[in-house]
Amino acid sequence: MDSQRKILVTGGTGYVGGRLIPLLEQRGEQLRLLARRPDYLRSRIGDQLEIVEGDVNNRDSLHNALQGIDTAYYLIHSMGSGSDFEQQDREAARNFAEAARENNVRRIIYLGGLGDETEELSKHLRSRQEVGDVLKESGAEVIEFRASIIIGSGSLSFELIRALVQKLPVMICPRWVSTKAQPIAIEDVLSYLVSALDLDIESSQVYEIGGPDQVSYGEIMREYARQRHLKRLMLPVPFLSPRLSSLWLGLVTPVYAQIGRKLIDSLRNPTLVTNNSTHVDFDLVPMGLSDAIRRALAKEDQQFAQTRWQDAVSSSRKPTRYGGERFGNRLVDSRSTFVNVPPEKVFAPIQRIGGRNGWYYATFLWKIRGFLDLLVGGVGLRRGRRHPVQLAIGDTLDCWRVEEIDPPQTLRLFAEMRLPGRAWLEFEVSRRGDGSEITQTAIYDPVGLFGLAYWYGIYPLHQLVFAGMLRNVAAAAEDGRFDNQHLQQNGHSTATAVPGNLEVPT
Repeated sequence: MDSQRKILVTGGTGYVGGRLIPLLEQRGEQLRLLARRPDYLRSRIGDQLEIVEGDVNNRDSLHNALQGIDTAYYLIHSMGSGSDFEQQDREAARNFAEAARENNVRRIIYLGGLGDETEELSKHLRSRQEVGDVLKESGAEVIEFRASIIIGSGSLSFELIRALVQKLPVMICPRWVSTKAQPIAIEDVLSYLVSALDLDIESSQVYEIGGPDQVSYGEIMREYARQRHLKRLMLPVPFLSPRLSSLWLGLVTPVYAQIGRKLIDSLRNPTLVTNNSTHVDFDLVPMGLSDAIRRALAKEDQQFAQTRWQDAVSSSRKPTRYGGERFGNRLVDSRSTFVNVPPEKVFAPIQRIGGRNGWYYATFLWKIRGFLDLLVGGVGLRRGRRHPVQLAIGDTLDCWRVEEIDPPQTLRLFAEMRLPGRAWLEFEVSRRGDGSEITQTAIYDPVGLFGLAYWYGIYPLHQLVFAGMLRNVAAAAEDGRFDNQHLQQNGHSTATAVPGNLEVPT
């Protein structure tokens, strides 16, 4: 690593760029980020990195960004634009190349797309490869990586696969579903991009990157379904044009029909690695498809555990949609309230939830739900809780288990009732001036169409029960119902206190 070089990263708000920045930062690289809207990028990375306002469509705005830069990452493309996206990509790359030449940039690292140049490539793939050629006009060493399908939570291809498999028990598969590709995990793509910084080359190079498996989109969907324990019937048909297919995708996936059409149009071209130069120059062994999907799902769980979903919901400044907000495959229903007491007193009723203490609202409905769970072989509510006041990670709590507890801030419960998916219930307490904000969040990770039907079917009941629960937790905190001094003055033991009118005298 050259500690003196300065590196520019474009596309920092994109899928690949957003994951590349922290890796470069961990290496101690001197970074500068180019952004059309610096405030938006700043909110995601913090105040420690330099951000320069600029737009690749405006050449004059690039000179300050590229001044003093040794190596630049070009991670920009116009797939979401209209029919003129090829021209936009061409002009943007030319602007960047000219500004790089004027500022004596030594190396440009670019991520493009795989595809046999001798074939009639789709407009999208042809444009991605043309951008690499235009960047070479800068006179800099251009390291161009050409990748097929990138597997990772949040990637366009992965989200398309997820939505199709999760929502459609029976899939009508047109011919493009059988086209061969060579998918690669996002971790491996990032490893190549980082390794390119120190690569010793004498001229520009094109490297084809992919995992060891040559598979079709259909085979990728089957592997995803296998790992999610879903049974899916896939029916091949000789019709569904790219246009009709893209409109179909627009209805059942989060991918816009316009983007879906470009993506599907590209799927008529096999995207396979055809040379071994990458293995010669890079000491990297990409993981296979099964491991890539497994890592993507595991990464999702890790990010979920570390993310304050309620912040994402509240920051959207939009009314919550029916069923809650969607984050990846998860549905999130969050609500908050303010109480004029410190967090320590707010957390007291929260950590006493469940067991003989009840659930603060409509406990009879919780009992019915527990009884129904028993009928289908679940645990029901019979386990209660280990202690009426104390909770620890791993404790059972009726049909829940304590996944995280950090008094007086966080309690997260994982559902162990029978469900067509996974569910969590989280309480978080944050200090706000002289008082506290309580945020209650229900999170659901549905499995298949039945899982979605279950969530949307019971959502009105959830709205009633969870809203009432939060309201009564706040009331218990404000009137000091679980304050030790209050309990002792009323002749009750703090160890046997239960909410509302269910307090048990000693």
